[in-house]
Amino acid sequence: MTALAAVTGPNETDVLAAYREHLGTLPLAQVQRGARIRAASRFLHTHDDLDAWMRRPTPQRLADLHRLRAWPFLSWCLIDGHAQADLELLLAKPGGVELPKTWCARHAEDVTVVANTARNLGWSENWIHQVSILLLPVVCLSVGKPLTAIADSDIDAVLAQLAQLAHVSPSARYHARTRLYALSQVCYQLRLIDCPRRRQGPVARRPDELAEDIPQPEMRREIVRYARTLATTLRPGTVYARVKTLTVFCDWLALHHPQASRLDQLERTVHIEPFLAWARTRPWRGANGNGRIISATQYHHDIVDLRVFFDDIACWGWPSQPRQRLLFIADIPRMPQPVPRALPPDIDRALMAAVAELGDPFTRTGLQVLRATGMRIGELLDLELDCLVDFGQHGPWLRVPLGKLATERMVPLDEDIVAVLDAWIAQRGLQRALAHPRDGRPADFLFCERGRRPTAHRLRRSLLQAAETAGLTGTDGTTLRVTPHQLRHTYGTALVNGGMSLPALMALLGHVTPEMTLRYAKLANPTIRAAYQAAMDKTRVGANLPIAAINRRPTAPDRVEWLASEMLKTRVAHGLCARDPAAGACPYANICEQCDNFVPTPDDAPVLHAQLGDIRRLREDATARGWTDETARHDRVIDRLEDHLQRLPPN
Repeated sequence: MTALAAVTGPNETDVLAAYREHLGTLPLAQVQRGARIRAASRFLHTHDDLDAWMRRPTPQRLADLHRLRAWPFLSWCLIDGHAQADLELLLAKPGGVELPKTWCARHAEDVTVVANTARNLGWSENWIHQVSILLLPVVCLSVGKPLTAIADSDIDAVLAQLAQLAHVSPSARYHARTRLYALSQVCYQLRLIDCPRRRQGPVARRPDELAEDIPQPEMRREIVRYARTLATTLRPGTVYARVKTLTVFCDWLALHHPQASRLDQLERTVHIEPFLAWARTRPWRGANGNGRIISATQYHHDIVDLRVFFDDIACWGWPSQPRQRLLFIADIPRMPQPVPRALPPDIDRALMAAVAELGDPFTRTGLQVLRATGMRIGELLDLELDCLVDFGQHGPWLRVPLGKLATERMVPLDEDIVAVLDAWIAQRGLQRALAHPRDGRPADFLFCERGRRPTAHRLRRSLLQAAETAGLTGTDGTTLRVTPHQLRHTYGTALVNGGMSLPALMALLGHVTPEMTLRYAKLANPTIRAAYQAAMDKTRVGANLPIAAINRRPTAPDRVEWLASEMLKTRVAHGLCARDPAAGACPYANICEQCDNFVPTPDDAPVLHAQLGDIRRLREDATARGWTDETARHDRVIDRLEDHLQRLPPN
């Protein structure tokens, strides 16, 4: 029996023998191999129960491994299955430990699969190394499974442990968490897990959970019931906003009228009217309020939500309803009606030229599509790969998905924007479908990068960058602030000014009520412009006419001046007619002379001859000015006057 066997038990001898055999496969010098065997022997002699040692506090384990120089031996034990690794020790290990390298050598196929999948997602080589070499061994060892056996529960377990590690630096926890999110993307693409993990903020509270904060017990019970009733038909965001308004109202009641504990105790003059006066200037609630006063829009929503609540419980016949009507239509403030903030044509051209040169393919494509289709930003991000539809002779169209108003629509596309979309799809590559946030179904989103959906923040930031690149500035000299929704306004305005009908524009913009589209009729409407121009033309022409000081009627010019003036002139037997050219030809000019009942007498012959002479001169004048309608009218009058004169008996 060797000296080593004499100081170790049978299990220790078996472990050392296996470790000696492992060292024989490594390219080590005899001195290095002997040093590692002696370190392993000292470690086992001091800690004969490896499982019990693994349960010791992490700082003590780190000190033992450093003092005995046993990291190579422990790494082999963890990889070979002689001990179960824990996440804290794996993340707290010092640099230079061969654990990742040894594990990757044994699981080279798993490392290759992760690296190739990451390259398909467009990751950098440095990030691929961090995930596949540095993190993958840690995750697989901590859960005790190979890559192909990892499940959703394993990813969640590692994330939960990360939040509880006491002896790992914040920096190490942060890097491990970000790498774990990336590894979950790879596992999702490999169909090992059902949902990729992403950094999440605090979980949003349900409306009925928010109502639980109402201080009055009886009101709280009724409002929780109300929230659960609305949740069966309305969207969660709508219910949440209404319950939030009710929470504000109940908090105000608790502060100013603590004796009001039930809804049927509320009175308009005592409770509602003072609340309306306070609510208009109340501060925003929440961490982002910073003492700011709520907007007029929020105040409008508050009053509407409060009135709808009281109307609903009254219609439903709840016993808790107030004894009298508390809110009326007149209490709802009238909202301002601003016109769409379209970009002027020159700014629009300069901005979109800068957008076409953006270096980010997603924002370059997304902003051009927004401008060419008038979509909302949420609709753009929800586009799927099958959104392009070719209707043959009717050209390509874009299927806009369900968005803000829960309606789908089709928008025609020109060839330029189709080429932009084709370029994006070509470089997008194949990626696994993601769960749709609306209904949870798998959806192949058009805009998907590295297995994730890009955010609206990138679009807003890049649009401001394009405005800065284009040199667009505001009145204060700073970069012009442009929002993606202004591209929608610019799209609609351009179509209205191009003569598109409001019903057609309503269909393209996805409006559900005509009132939403009528805002665009207030812009540079060509009909309004034409009417304005006609009125101004009349005003300018009329300004040159002499004005009588007493009766303020136009004075009649003399005959010579009248014949040469810029008017639609008519010679009648009892005077002259001076009609503005902007008014068009008069349908009643010389109507008597052309009537079949008009019978002149021989005494009228001199007047008719003088009138005929004037009409002939007026015909020549109208012909020279290019007034074809006037020329034709004068021809008809001349024919009738000549006919009347031929019928008169000679004097």
